[in-house]
Amino acid sequence: MAMTRVNHSRRSTPSFDERVERRTAVVAVIGLGYVGLPLAVAHTERGFRVVGIDVDAAKVADVNAGRSYIRDVPAADVTTAVQMGRLSASTSYAALKGADVIFVCVPTPYTRNKEPDTSRIEEAARGVARYLRRGQLVILRSTSYPGTTGELMKPILERSGLKVGRDIYLAFAPERVDPGRKDYTIHTTPVVVGGTDLESTRRAALVLGKITDQVITVSSPAAAEMTKLLENVFRNVNIALVNQLAMLCDRMGLNVWEIIDAAASKPYGFQPFQPGPGVGGHCIPVDPYYLAWKAREFDFHMDFIELAARVNDGMPYYVAQKAMLHMNGQRSAAHPPSALIIGVTFKRDVDDYRDSPALKIIQLLEAQNVRVSYHDPFVPNLPVNGHVRKSVALTEQTLRSADCVVIVTDHSIIDYAFVVKHARRVFDTRNATRRVQHGREKIAQL
Repeated sequence: MAMTRVNHSRRSTPSFDERVERRTAVVAVIGLGYVGLPLAVAHTERGFRVVGIDVDAAKVADVNAGRSYIRDVPAADVTTAVQMGRLSASTSYAALKGADVIFVCVPTPYTRNKEPDTSRIEEAARGVARYLRRGQLVILRSTSYPGTTGELMKPILERSGLKVGRDIYLAFAPERVDPGRKDYTIHTTPVVVGGTDLESTRRAALVLGKITDQVITVSSPAAAEMTKLLENVFRNVNIALVNQLAMLCDRMGLNVWEIIDAAASKPYGFQPFQPGPGVGGHCIPVDPYYLAWKAREFDFHMDFIELAARVNDGMPYYVAQKAMLHMNGQRSAAHPPSALIIGVTFKRDVDDYRDSPALKIIQLLEAQNVRVSYHDPFVPNLPVNGHVRKSVALTEQTLRSADCVVIVTDHSIIDYAFVVKHARRVFDTRNATRRVQHGREKIAQL
């Protein structure tokens, strides 16, 4: 009787869960910017092999050479990941062929008319669809309006012939990056995730649970998308409130910073927000318009949120006007006034100037024939109005030569006592000079 020989050398292909648990799953990250690069490196730190994809060949070259161009990502971390063979980058979507998990982390700006610009999401979705295979999980991280994952991403992916929830899996997990922050990182900040179906949610939560301490699942991608917008709209509305209060206090001769500090002494029911020259960055200025735009589809108008956005959008105009008043009497046809802007990033101690109010303030002052220079230790070169400017050194001469020094971003490494001592006039929009005792007569505040 012939014996049947069993081939024990063959093993079944590991399941998705097994590959994730063993860290043999390959992760792809599309968009290697402020969101994508930290996410890619975080996965390599937990043992995953990651391939990054970006249309910017310079970024791809930097990653493959082990260099970091994001301040919050140490170059040593990128170098280590590359040398260990856990991180590589490409400009081609063909690199997705071997991936088990695909994160989409592309920018989502708005148009000149304050409407969502989802062209980069659509482009990424089309790139993914060309190389989709069964079993892959796609997670959108880019902030957008509720419905983007299901109404925009899903149909494009399904043009591949593969069905979401049956052949492939799709979820939304908003990024919660706060640039420059050290106490909450990608590993310690809870992540919210919602899938298009239960299996998509489960798989996404499994993957994200490997890089972060807490995963919160919600009922759908739209719920996760709305969660992200609520977080940022909450900040935008409260910033608008204190900005309006600052303008009222200025008219009434009151110090808004003193009032906020006093109110913050209440141990409950109050959360302090700080006024400033406007809002910037990749989310806060954009998200109210995304939500208001989507609401109109349901015959619902977000008047309250749109009003807050308009208040914050108007702050650079208010600051420019106040700066001009502070320079009153310095104008002449032969010698137009000059202003030195200190800090051009959207928040302190970061190198990100996307949508920074400083850009608008510079444009507005120059439109009034003011000669503008800037100093920012984090931004050596700044493109404004089609021209690239260079940061000037913060010396006695540069301070004295400006008719007004305008503090737009309060970087912690700047010596504000030195600024006040040598400047003719100072317009402080961030209360950066609060501890400076001498020269208070030179300082005007927001």
